[in-house]
Amino acid sequence: MFLLLSLCLCGLLLRGDAQDRAALWKGNDRGGRCQYTFSVPSPVEASCPQTGGPEVEGLKTRLNLLEVLVSRLTGGQTGGPQGTGAKAQAELQEALNRAVGERNLLRGEKERLEKELEGLQRRMEDMRRETEKLRNKPCPPQTPMVPPSTPLQDSGLMRPAGGSSVMSHLINRPNKQGDSSSLRDSAWQYGPPGFQEMKAEVTEVPAPDSSEDYTGCGVLVSVAEPVTHKKADNIAGKYGVWMQDPEAVPPYGSNMIWRIDTVGSNIRQLFGYEDMDQLSKGFPSKVLLLPESVESTGATLYRGSLYYQRRLSRTLIRYDLASESIAARRDLPHANFHGQAPYSWGGYTDIDLAVDEQGLWAVYSTNKAKGAIVISQLNPHSLEVKKSWETNIRKNSVANSFIICGKLYTVASYTASNTTINYMYDTESSQGKAIAIPFRNKHRYNSMIDYNPSQRKLFAWDNFHIVSYNIRLGRQQAN
Repeated sequence: MFLLLSLCLCGLLLRGDAQDRAALWKGNDRGGRCQYTFSVPSPVEASCPQTGGPEVEGLKTRLNLLEVLVSRLTGGQTGGPQGTGAKAQAELQEALNRAVGERNLLRGEKERLEKELEGLQRRMEDMRRETEKLRNKPCPPQTPMVPPSTPLQDSGLMRPAGGSSVMSHLINRPNKQGDSSSLRDSAWQYGPPGFQEMKAEVTEVPAPDSSEDYTGCGVLVSVAEPVTHKKADNIAGKYGVWMQDPEAVPPYGSNMIWRIDTVGSNIRQLFGYEDMDQLSKGFPSKVLLLPESVESTGATLYRGSLYYQRRLSRTLIRYDLASESIAARRDLPHANFHGQAPYSWGGYTDIDLAVDEQGLWAVYSTNKAKGAIVISQLNPHSLEVKKSWETNIRKNSVANSFIICGKLYTVASYTASNTTINYMYDTESSQGKAIAIPFRNKHRYNSMIDYNPSQRKLFAWDNFHIVSYNIRLGRQQAN
């Protein structure tokens, strides 16, 4: 029997290709003897396809792979790399949810701001129409003319109950330098906080003695029709300021023209043009980047320096064009800024710098003045205030202003095509009066008006357009 078993094993070794398909049984035969049975499938049987085996194993493998994928997709706790992937997926989903929420909040805020903007635009349009309606209303009958030496008085405005004057605090008010001279402007008195109707009590201005225009310092007689030199190319030029140095110094000549587009929140570019022809063509020969942002359209040029208000502050800056650096800076004492007391068109025009035959000026207001225009003469080197005058005309009731020969002139409207220069304040006599000199806003949105003493012209920026006005001055009458 052992021999038989050995032979069977040898056969198995010789037929190794059928090892995995051979079978060996051990059992008792009918006679009770131990019998070993070894069977090997025939070549025909071995070639038959099996009903189990590799196919079933392949199915099991694929099922295992599917179970792993399902576990990963459902975020199952499997540990190792699968657990790390599930955690990262959860964090990404949370970040996505936060981003979607923030986006929805921003959309809601945008819609709210757009609605507020529409409401403000409607209110501005209503106020503009109401203002025009009030300006076009006929003036009420005026009281007889009083002598020039007698202050114009309106008992309803000048004398409240008790007999004290609401403007008494302006009489003999000392200025910053201790000058106690009277700075009271008797021609205008404060009225209700609403629209301030202007009445031209004195409209007659003496004409020159000869046919030639008066070449000395005098009072403004007339303003000619505007001349358009250039239209801005894009929305950045809707508002702006353009200047020519009346006392130019090297390296730039007297023909050099400078321009700043003031639409935006970070206004720092100063464009220079060699002459008016280059300005009209739009080809700057010099572009300077200012170290501090500019606030609105109140900048001016004088003796080789650009003077402007730094954004969001009452700080004045003197920028030297030759060295391209800041030469001086100083806060304008108590000045309102960034929308506290602008001109009627807005634009953060709280501080307006100007130059005339007498030097550098600032036109602004303070909390103490309660919105009335304050005029200060400045030291062009240090920007210190030399002397101040307080007028009785509210700054937000006029569209713009300019100074000629130490006299402040205000413009009634920035949108009306035909408006007037309606008020004059003389710093020499510390007196103001209403006037009526025709003035034209050709393009119907005038955001800047400045006087140039060397050119004897007004420079203006009217709704994308750079324009200028010829003016005529007359001799001032002796008091």
